[in-house]
Amino acid sequence: VDGAIVVVEYADRKMAEGLNRKEAYAMASSRMFWPIVSSTGTTLAAFAPMLFWPGVSGKFMSFLPITVIILLCASLVTAMVFLPVVGGLVGKSEQEGDPLLSSLAGDKKLYVSQTPGFTGRYLRFLKTCINWPIATISVAVAVLVVVVMLYGRYGAGVEFSTSIEPYQANVLVKGRGNLSVAEADAATQRVEEIILATPGILTAFAQAGPALGSGDGSQNMGDGEMPADLIGIVRIEFTHFTTRRPARQIMQDITERTSRFAGIEVEIKEREQGPPSGKGIEVEISGQDLTQLTLMSNRIKAYFGQRSDLYQEVEDTLPLPGIEWNLAVDREAAGRFQADILTLGNVVQLVTNGILVGHYRPDDSDDEIEIRARYPDDARSFDQLDQLRVRTPAGNVPITNFVAREASERRDSISRVDGRRVFEVKAAMTINPETGLEYLATDLENDFLSWLQTQEVPAGVGVRLRGANEEAAAATAFLGRAMLASLFLMFIILLMQFNSLYCTLLTLSTVVLSTIGVLLGMVITGQTFSVIMTGTGVVALAGIVVNNSIVLIDTYQRLLETGMERVDAILKTAGQRLRPILLTTVTTMIGLFPMAVQVSVDVFDRSVQINEPTAAWWIQLSTAIIFGLGFSTLLTLVLVPVMLSLPDTFANRLSRLSGNGGLRQKMSDRMKRDDDGLEKLEL
Repeated sequence: VDGAIVVVEYADRKMAEGLNRKEAYAMASSRMFWPIVSSTGTTLAAFAPMLFWPGVSGKFMSFLPITVIILLCASLVTAMVFLPVVGGLVGKSEQEGDPLLSSLAGDKKLYVSQTPGFTGRYLRFLKTCINWPIATISVAVAVLVVVVMLYGRYGAGVEFSTSIEPYQANVLVKGRGNLSVAEADAATQRVEEIILATPGILTAFAQAGPALGSGDGSQNMGDGEMPADLIGIVRIEFTHFTTRRPARQIMQDITERTSRFAGIEVEIKEREQGPPSGKGIEVEISGQDLTQLTLMSNRIKAYFGQRSDLYQEVEDTLPLPGIEWNLAVDREAAGRFQADILTLGNVVQLVTNGILVGHYRPDDSDDEIEIRARYPDDARSFDQLDQLRVRTPAGNVPITNFVAREASERRDSISRVDGRRVFEVKAAMTINPETGLEYLATDLENDFLSWLQTQEVPAGVGVRLRGANEEAAAATAFLGRAMLASLFLMFIILLMQFNSLYCTLLTLSTVVLSTIGVLLGMVITGQTFSVIMTGTGVVALAGIVVNNSIVLIDTYQRLLETGMERVDAILKTAGQRLRPILLTTVTTMIGLFPMAVQVSVDVFDRSVQINEPTAAWWIQLSTAIIFGLGFSTLLTLVLVPVMLSLPDTFANRLSRLSGNGGLRQKMSDRMKRDDDGLEKLEL
């Protein structure tokens, strides 16, 4: 609505000066065309690079820039075409003859001391700041430094993505051993009974089986990576958030009540509703030496176990304990007996899975059934392997003559990244007793990195952080590049608009002010700095906050072209643009305020919900824009006019120091005193 406000405000001021509505709106659309186009272009330049955000985080946030770009293009057409036509038909000013608007007319001299109301007080304060530019800039810089120091001291930290009240969660039942399906189901059923008896649970869907941890059955449900020792999973859905306790308390209750079950371990993971980040900390250990990898993984897991105040639900991807029997063939001995290795393999299969004979497809089935030949049940025991005989030219020979049965460590799977064996150790964060909230992932990462520096990592073994840390680093890198691309595009647009390098850089400086305002908002509200949401808000602000400076400097340049003195042009510009700047800022902040206080409007049910979980996604984004825009606007209304007068101030002082232009300075001082005297006389 910024462009519409600027057009309507300009037309309203012209109608107050005496123009009819058609001329006023025609002049408004003509006069404010390029400033509004430039403002829209800078905002588009801020959001356009976000369209190229890669990965899952980019897909999650892609709807925001697409929506904003479409709405901005539509609003530009509305402000430049629709509003002037409608205003020319029904427009009317309620402030015709207003003394304030009359005094701010471009063809009249402005007497600051006579300007009434809030605008007059603002202009008198601004005139004092212009007379003392160095002091004003110093105070502004001091304010910015203090805000940065406050954030460094009282900031709540950084997180990858916003955590919201979940609707669903997964209860993982883990157990080790050669469990049957019935045993896994019995253990899962006991956990399910505890869950159903817990208040706040709406539904529960259970699935049991020792093969769940291998990826069968669970991976197609969108639950992400599952632990290898998973024997059961119960997917639960909570009741409506207004009728239950917080989900964190419900999950803690389930964890405590299931901890008494021996032989199994229960872990609860809330369903991720945003960009996937995994557990609080995920450490990848890579290398080629399997022994060294195992030792380093166990050391890290042991440290996580010792620091139970920070880490909980520790797990790793090391092979589960188990024995695998290998039949090693002595080929030289087998050659003496002229034993065929293929025949040996078929004989062993008669004891294990059986020899594939063929396939059969019943009339009532579309799938084929394998036909396998095996020994009877009583002949398929483990000891039967040592009694097998292989047919050779010399007769049936026991396989123990050239086959040795060896026990080795069982390995269900092998993972490699870039050709190197990898293991992972993961842990979730615990509750901070001081705040009652979970520790941040950065707290765990900083603690782990400090511990790792005191350890001797074996040669050839690499240790790095994955999960949320890796995603946050990638998102931060992209947003940094997007910010630079946005600033470059805005620089080109502003340079074309102002044809002045100084004014362009002055306008872009408001981006720094908005960023400092975001930090101030994080301190006041106590929110954490979300890489996804707050970072997006900072990039979006880069295109929003420059709009005020564009309108301000464009009017200033136009007044200078009429031959007006620089200081007079600055003051009159500030007076004319104060109302549209405040209107656009306040309307934007009011529009974002419901999201900042987590209020959601259900259009279909015609209801307003407070603290609705889905609305929590946008708290940090809206808070960043509100505080960044408000803070930068307040400083823009003062600093931009002061900076516009700064070149003349320095030129006058240099001229005075060099001894040249003394007469010009005296005449200027004399004219200034005459103007002040005239203002006092008229008062």
